[in-house]
Amino acid sequence: MVTVSVVLTLQIPGARSLKDKRSVVRSLVERMRGRLDLSAAEVGYPDDLRRAQIGYAVVSGSPSVARGLAEDALRFAERELIGRAEIVDVVRDEQMLA
Repeated sequence: MVTVSVVLTLQIPGARSLKDKRSVVRSLVERMRGRLDLSAAEVGYPDDLRRAQIGYAVVSGSPSVARGLAEDALRFAERELIGRAEIVDVVRDEQMLA
């Protein structure tokens, strides 16, 4: 079994309040959970108006399937954030479990 976890750091230039930021973050997290078979959550910068971190994880018996879904999720996030936020950093971690 393999797990792939990814942390996306977002820049949200249009956010004027935490409410603006949360609408971008919640929308992305909910859409990722609903459309893709993965877990996702806001994991960093909770009080920063213009930055956020979103983490997501994929578990599969096949490394290629897990990597593929993680990449699909990244492309999905990029499309969903157009005009709302920019992904400025991506950190991936892959673990093989016995």
